[in-house]
Amino acid sequence: MNITVHRPGELTAADRAAWTALQSKAHLNGSPGLANPFLSPGFALAVGHERRGVRIAVAREAGGPAAFLPFQRSATGVGRAIGLGISDCQGLVHRPGFDWDARELLRACGLSLWEFDHLVAGQAPFEAHATGTFASPVIDLDQGYDAYLRRLREHSPKFIKPTLAKERRLSRHHGPVRYVHDERDPAVLTTLMGWKSAQYRRTGRSDRFARPWIVRLLHRLFHTRTDSFAGVLSVLYAADVPVAAHFGLRSERIHTCWFPAYDPAYAKYSPGLIMHLHMAEGAAADGIAHIDLGRGQKAYKDSLKTRELVVSEGWVALRHPVAFGHRARRAPVRALRNTVQTRPELFEPADKLLKRLGRIRSRAGE
Repeated sequence: MNITVHRPGELTAADRAAWTALQSKAHLNGSPGLANPFLSPGFALAVGHERRGVRIAVAREAGGPAAFLPFQRSATGVGRAIGLGISDCQGLVHRPGFDWDARELLRACGLSLWEFDHLVAGQAPFEAHATGTFASPVIDLDQGYDAYLRRLREHSPKFIKPTLAKERRLSRHHGPVRYVHDERDPAVLTTLMGWKSAQYRRTGRSDRFARPWIVRLLHRLFHTRTDSFAGVLSVLYAADVPVAAHFGLRSERIHTCWFPAYDPAYAKYSPGLIMHLHMAEGAAADGIAHIDLGRGQKAYKDSLKTRELVVSEGWVALRHPVAFGHRARRAPVRALRNTVQTRPELFEPADKLLKRLGRIRSRAGE
């Protein structure tokens, strides 16, 4: 096995085609998670345009490329999963039966450490270094939308009936409800980011869209369209006024739930939930096998999900001073965050405090 490292733009068309082919066949080879759009060459190329240090490790065997690992490298040799902090799926895209040594791979990449927080299941050499595992809910659509809707009616009647009733009320009070699964108006993407920024500030969270590179990345992905990878903007309208929207990524088989938001003026109608039901219908019509709702416990995810995947976080590290220093800084913060998020008696007071701080900041900015 020979491992070479490339900048995203240095990959040949043949390499990108081989990478895409591995993803296309992943569901047939028992590793459907490898088909996630966050693991695609399209995502790596887009992040590479906006961030320094993006690299692709390619493991080659006699028959050609066998595996691809996208990552980001700092000047000191600290590696991170590509898009760490906004990526909802990470790992090595590889052929069936491919085996690797995690530390050998790091040495070949010139890394002292590689950090991940949404490692796809089935990556045993990396999972051996995980510090925690977490549920990532999904909506299964491989049997079609009608089958999914029947499941909701049977198992979540207290969710589906009120949500459909709210959609009818929204239509009566504000005009006909219309859903566009793949909206091509970039102005609506700007509207969505504005809603999401306000939500982050309102709830005391860090505003991702205050970072210009993330705004540029979403616009770049919005304009990326191939059969195997695309950015998809989905919008719920009432009388031609957008009331909820979502921007995510899709591959041939998987659609990711990434940035959903709605206009708070319509909150009593639960437009976000209405939109997610329409998203499931639109994704099923596109041949999507499942929608990945992403790591994290939320009430709306519990209402919509059909099952849960498992993702891991952690780091592979060599015995190196830089790796020791990075872990010493990051480990306490990560442990505290996970403890708070997984224990309701801690999360609820912390969430209330963040929202209170968000309201104070909003008033101060008025």
